[in-house]
Amino acid sequence: MAGAFRPVDRAGLAAHLAERAGEPSGRVRVLVDGAPPAAPLELARAVAERLRSGGRPALAVDADDFLRPASVRLELGRTDPDMFLDGWLDEPALRREVLAPMGPDGSGRVLPRLRDTVRDRAYRDEPVPLGPDGVVLLAGGRLLGRGLAAELTVHLRVGGAALRRLLPPDDAWTAAAYARYESEGDPGSFADVLVMADHPDRPALRDA
Repeated sequence: MAGAFRPVDRAGLAAHLAERAGEPSGRVRVLVDGAPPAAPLELARAVAERLRSGGRPALAVDADDFLRPASVRLELGRTDPDMFLDGWLDEPALRREVLAPMGPDGSGRVLPRLRDTVRDRAYRDEPVPLGPDGVVLLAGGRLLGRGLAAELTVHLRVGGAALRRLLPPDDAWTAAAYARYESEGDPGSFADVLVMADHPDRPALRDA
C-alpha cells in the first residue's frame, strides 16, 4: 500500500467504491471484506445502489448466505476458532454460484443466496441475471487470501480493541479469530482499497 489515509464518511466511502467498481468494462467482481462491526454488507448494498442509479446492474451478496451446513460447520462446536476461520464458508459454492458466473466466460447469472443458516436448509432463489456489464459485490468476513476471483478487493480493518467493544456478547468469541485473521492472513495486503474502520461511521481509506 502507498499513500496516506484520508477520512471520509460512509456515503463518501460508498461513492468512492462505486467509482472504483464502475471503472472496468465488462463484468466486475468486488470483495468487501470485514468483520460485522464494520458493516461490510451494508456498505456493499450502498455501493450496489449507487451503481444501479448510474445505470449499471449490480447485486450485493451476503457471504453468510453461503455457509456450509451446520453438521459440517459446527462439528467441532459452535465457538471453534479454526473452523470459523477456515471451515464455515462454502468456498466451492461461492466460486460456482457467485464468482465464476461473473467471470469473462461466465453466464452473468448469480445465485443471491444458497443456505438459510437459521433453518439449516437451502433457499429456493433463482439466479439473478446481471448481463455483460454487471457488478457483483460479495460482502462478509474472512474473504481475502483465499484466491477468490475479483477485479476489486476492499478490506475494512477493525482493531482488536474496537472489535471487543463493538461485537455483541454472543459473538465476542470471534474477536480472537478475527485478530488471527489480521495477523496471520494479512488481508490488508490483498486489498485494492484498505479502510480503517475502528469507528465505522468515520472511516479512513487508502487506495493501492
